[in-house]
Amino acid sequence: MSKNWKDIARATLESAEVDTMSFPESVKILMDAGFDGYAVDFRRSTRTYYRPDGETLELKTPPTTVAVIERFDAGRVKAAIREAQELAPGYTYKSFCNKVTGAGCAGYIVSLLGKRVLYYGRTAETHTEYFPGTRSAAGQ
Repeated sequence: MSKNWKDIARATLESAEVDTMSFPESVKILMDAGFDGYAVDFRRSTRTYYRPDGETLELKTPPTTVAVIERFDAGRVKAAIREAQELAPGYTYKSFCNKVTGAGCAGYIVSLLGKRVLYYGRTAETHTEYFPGTRSAAGQ
């Protein structure tokens, strides 16, 4: 690998923030670079990247303009995910973050190994979204 893994993490975060890289593109880059995954914490405004050797990198992210509400609304989180997947007109990562925090999402964990994203609320309610083209253990 010609680039430092920390530089790769920073580049994927910056690209997401300015909407120059899609989620599938960043996932491919991170997987190719050997990452296990990353976690986004909206309440702390951080993104933490995880490596298989136990190394981590925590980066600051811009805070959302919408507070994380108490009630987790999985339906609204799913709707925001669909807009992102379809790259709906006017979609931005910032608007996605504001929509999910407004739906009670406190953060999410991306498992590159498990090919899924776990969205969670302040009350530990969750919604699991599998990468397109993969199936859950329940065969969904």
